Amino acid sequence: MDLRDTASERAFRDELRQWLAAVLPDVGPPPPHDDWPARRAYDLRWQRTLFDGGYAGVDWPAEGGGRGASPFEQLIFKEECERAGAPYVGVGFVGLLHAGPTIIAEGTTVQKERYLPAILRGDDVWCQGFSEPDAGSDLASLRTRAVRDGDDYVVTGSKIWTSHAEVADFCELLVRTGDEDRPGNRGISWLIMPMDSTGIEIRPLRTIEGTTEFAQLFLNEVRVPVANRVGEENDGWRVTMVTLSFERGTAFVGELLEAMRLLGELDATARRFDLFAHDRSLQHRLGRLRRPVGPHQAQRLRGGPDRCARHRRIGVQALVLGARAEAGRPGHGDARPRRALCRPPRPARHPAGERRTGTQLVQVDQPDHRRGDLAGAAQHRRRAHPRPAPIAVTRAH
Repeated sequence: MDLRDTASERAFRDELRQWLAAVLPDVGPPPPHDDWPARRAYDLRWQRTLFDGGYAGVDWPAEGGGRGASPFEQLIFKEECERAGAPYVGVGFVGLLHAGPTIIAEGTTVQKERYLPAILRGDDVWCQGFSEPDAGSDLASLRTRAVRDGDDYVVTGSKIWTSHAEVADFCELLVRTGDEDRPGNRGISWLIMPMDSTGIEIRPLRTIEGTTEFAQLFLNEVRVPVANRVGEENDGWRVTMVTLSFERGTAFVGELLEAMRLLGELDATARRFDLFAHDRSLQHRLGRLRRPVGPHQAQRLRGGPDRCARHRRIGVQALVLGARAEAGRPGHGDARPRRALCRPPRPARHPAGERRTGTQLVQVDQPDHRRGDLAGAAQHRRRAHPRPAPIAVTRAH
């Protein structure tokens, strides 16, 4: 397999590199990490810049308003943006990486026309209302209730770990619409809730780092139009699996590329100060860290569950990293990466009877709140907004 750029990919890379060089000087530095209105304005301004330049929704299909780029073009886009120090998706990540692709796959024509252009233009911010204080990692045990009342659902309950809720326009919300005695994932629906609706209270959660990108939502008889339901009533669990499959696709590519760059800088610094001569174990440790993303061991990305053709084109299940970054260097021309696709684990029932989905779950302890799953959201808090120190987390196994 030849992982070097094709002629068309080289042209795409050159065009993108020139465009980034032209627009980034006008972007300016990011605002303080705790100034959420300024962060919203900064991130959405960058999204509008991408839209005007023809790079909004690079990984969205053309029928959804995106560029319909190939998997390798998507990787090139992320590589070049990382190399140039471009802003990340920021507060727009739920709309661009979760809600938008889900609406493309499962939404009605009216929903696509209403929500997709606004996400791509940088007009709207979305948040995610999945986890609950009493559900923890077991998403299927959610209790937020939606009762049908004419053309509306009346929603009552609470959500936690809701990213960027204080600056969001809409929330992708999971509610229970079926019989209360129906077990597990049956009777769940996926709704679009306007965040300016009456009855929504937002309480920011301050993390160990001192940041407040997460919040708890209290919903007191919030009316959500039935027309805002994505998919059929009580079919929300299947729609949710579609949403999470996009999260598992290329969500970590930026972090992996940043890690590769930082490792290179660490190596260069160590050599400049001759640190390897004083500590040979340091060179060994750096070598071990770089090896998983080298040309002979292509980085694996977690892929989503098998999807039908219309889903498969929207999210890339796996991309080859590392080998692309070093292809063409002397001695690496014949690099043959391993297969990149990594199927997520099957759902498992743990000894205590707790159900777990195939999603990788991350839990964080808060002094005044129960533990809940972040479901991969924390990694989107980006380097564009510096933070004092990394948050301490424990992983559920």
